[in-house]
Amino acid sequence: MSGVRVKPKVLSPSATLTRLALDCALTPAQVLQLLARREPLPFALSGNWAGGGAVVGADPLRVAADGDDPFALLDALRSVDAAAPDAVGGGWFGWLGYRLAARVERVPLNSHRPVALPDFHLAYYDNVLRRTPDGQWWFEALVTDPRRDALQRRHRHLAQLLAGPGPATAPPPHISALHLSAHDAEHHLEAVAQCRRRIAAGEIFQANICLRLHGETEARATDLFAAALDRIDPPYGAAFATPRGGIASLSPELFLRRRSRHIVTGPIKGTIARDPDPAVAAAALQTLRGSVKDAAEHVMIVDLMRNDLGRVSEYGSVVAPRLPTAEPHPGLWHLVSHVRGQLRPEVTDADVLRATFPPGSVTGAPKVQSLHVIAELERAGREVYTGAVGFASPAAGLELNVAIRTLELADGQVWLGAGGGIVADSDPHTELEEALTKARPIAAAVGTTVDVQRRALVTRAA
Repeated sequence: MSGVRVKPKVLSPSATLTRLALDCALTPAQVLQLLARREPLPFALSGNWAGGGAVVGADPLRVAADGDDPFALLDALRSVDAAAPDAVGGGWFGWLGYRLAARVERVPLNSHRPVALPDFHLAYYDNVLRRTPDGQWWFEALVTDPRRDALQRRHRHLAQLLAGPGPATAPPPHISALHLSAHDAEHHLEAVAQCRRRIAAGEIFQANICLRLHGETEARATDLFAAALDRIDPPYGAAFATPRGGIASLSPELFLRRRSRHIVTGPIKGTIARDPDPAVAAAALQTLRGSVKDAAEHVMIVDLMRNDLGRVSEYGSVVAPRLPTAEPHPGLWHLVSHVRGQLRPEVTDADVLRATFPPGSVTGAPKVQSLHVIAELERAGREVYTGAVGFASPAAGLELNVAIRTLELADGQVWLGAGGGIVADSDPHTELEEALTKARPIAAAVGTTVDVQRRALVTRAA
């Protein structure tokens, strides 16, 4: 990857992690709604983050400017005097949009942006609310002397707020059906066919080709996320609301987790619908496990992620399982592998991102050429979708999801990307249906549907 190495900036003085138990029986969705109605830049992470539970916050100390280097910012953290094993404390939280690919490689980006979001959003919080897997809420803060009194007041305020009743029950957020026109559906079919032709010509082995469903809503990202948490429990769920737009990510996929010098990525490749009937679901699982096409997709991306991690890891430390694990998710089975490595001593989080971004599972192989193919074949440019969402914390390390199954909102519009890996034997109509199969549970989680215009969808032979 291209890019100038920047020495990490360790802020001075160091911070002390403070962790105080809270008397709170509210759910993460309720806590998020309480903060979202009162304070700026609310966010929530829910699922497997930092060992499981939830992290909720608002009112950051600093918001990154458009001209900042988002990767370098992740290294601009105070050292921590002491940390509990599952504490987060604070740090940089936000998203790294797909368009940051152009900052690490000389690649084109699709210039058609129906609604644009910032290429990245990062905000620094020196206190968060943390819910551990046992249901206990904590006030966690990275305390420095200049902020000590302010954080004591912050703790008292939040303790009082969370000890009270939850937010009044609000009507479900209104969101229109997520729409795919017949023209866009036909474009996706032709894009898959074009991708197959490029594979046959030897240009690439695989590319992740996506479509976009569109809708309308006046709801905020936090409203949609809170509504979704009442229906599903995403492994790497995240919501961020900003004045320039927001996201409600219901992602099942881990992009990166760094604890100390240990790094892990969990690429998903290989998908099949999972019926509510257990017998039908079991049969589908056997079909997925026996699929040559899905196996080819999966092996290529695991090898790609091994290579990406290998660029920043100790020689010989990167390992991957021989066979993937099949995981159940809402309406789907996925094949997942966890690739692990030990980072070299001099490597920073910024170095890791520059070596691995965008995630391999949503780009293709070889990665750089697949980025060219994606820019040429997809109808609209990606925004946050297929980038990454999460945090960098001096206490909890780096943790980012792959921003799939992610609703994006701005200017009264909402959109949802969906797609899949295209290999030599991909069928365009099957790939279109797979994308819609991925989108439907997300639409249902926020109380709406997927609406596809139907007409004779025909694509030229690949």
